[in-house]
Amino acid sequence: MTHQICNRSWAGVGVLALAALAALAGLSSAGARAQSFCSSDGRRQPAGLLERFISADCEACWSQDGPRPAPGELALDWIVPGSKGDDAALSAAASRDALTRLTALARAAPAASDAVQHRVQAARRGLRVSHGPPINGYLGTSIEFKSPGPGPWSSWLLLVETIPAGADGTPIERNLVRNALESSWGGSGPLSREELARLYESRPMRIADGAQPSRLRVVGWMLDGRGRMRAIAQSQCSPAGPDG
Repeated sequence: MTHQICNRSWAGVGVLALAALAALAGLSSAGARAQSFCSSDGRRQPAGLLERFISADCEACWSQDGPRPAPGELALDWIVPGSKGDDAALSAAASRDALTRLTALARAAPAASDAVQHRVQAARRGLRVSHGPPINGYLGTSIEFKSPGPGPWSSWLLLVETIPAGADGTPIERNLVRNALESSWGGSGPLSREELARLYESRPMRIADGAQPSRLRVVGWMLDGRGRMRAIAQSQCSPAGPDG
């Protein structure tokens, strides 16, 4: 497996480059399509989420068949730092974001592997995720939720690398999490008028060393104040622009 550790640091990227990425992520829906053609527009919302966690110590867990998503579900794969540190077989693809996610789920880091399923409850429309083209090793990403209603709300936005079955030693397709962003609104008071119309976050995300940019996309979801998953969205890149 050739993946490299995901480093979320912004070191080495100039202020102008970051501003350009943020601007790219913040384009309107039509503008984003014209620039990058990578968004969740027109894609059906998954009915649920399957999160698979693999310890970096367990190389066999990656190369074996794992839990499969139910019809309509989206599967994600997290590689959790192991007890062997950099000597772990899968350490190159391990991310501390996986530990953060496990903490949010109140689950311990697995010795080998673990999985958890979520169903979208009282599904809501209006969620959109998008990303731009690679710039200096980063992707400009965004998540937007229109007319959310009273908060509080929180979101996860993930940069994932879709690895097809039979590639990189995996017998099943995997959506390997390469970077993650958590956001929240209304935790300390009512949402503002602007937030009641639209919740929005944009951020440049670093492309992990060894990741193939052509296999990257974004996945996001919204959680209400009770921790219920209310919407999931995933981007898809068009091969050509509107005139192509």
